[in-house]
Amino acid sequence: MRAVVTVMPKAGVLDPQGKAIGHALAGLGFGGVGEVRAGKVIELDLAETDPDRARAAAEEMARRLLANPVIESWRVAVEGS
Repeated sequence: MRAVVTVMPKAGVLDPQGKAIGHALAGLGFGGVGEVRAGKVIELDLAETDPDRARAAAEEMARRLLANPVIESWRVAVEGS
């Protein structure tokens, strides 16, 4: 089973990478781009076959390692069976 964890900076948290991307886009002539937030996507191939258990495991991985709960939020999507 595959789990996809998307990690993003929480609202109100400084995002220097997002700011740099936004600045670079403007420099390349891409006008009209508002705020840019940069995060990460982690794909996990799990041996678990139960979707609820796979989601719970991925949530625990995100909470304990993949994200910093103080400054980042995350969401988990489980794919396959």
